[in-house]
Amino acid sequence: MNRLIALMVIAFLPAIASAKGGSHFGIHRSSAVKRSFQAHNPCPANGKTSGGCKGYVIDHKTPLACGGADAPSNMQWQTTAEAKLKDKTERAGCGR
Repeated sequence: MNRLIALMVIAFLPAIASAKGGSHFGIHRSSAVKRSFQAHNPCPANGKTSGGCKGYVIDHKTPLACGGADAPSNMQWQTTAEAKLKDKTERAGCGR
């Protein structure tokens, strides 16, 4: 039984790695679009136009899973806590 579970985990590792690398619900997110958003909308925490933004994430106003565009016009800065709460409600609302 443990061997079967281990084989199943190994089989799903590529999908898990892909999801962590920029995919949400199987929908591709462009890192170039994200960089473009930040270049024109500096981090609220440190004012930087590139790199990390402690305590904040770049969020899609209309979720990708609900048909939102992966475009700077559909992005906003959101605190990490707000983003976690929004993600929970989005998953239920979009049926994913």
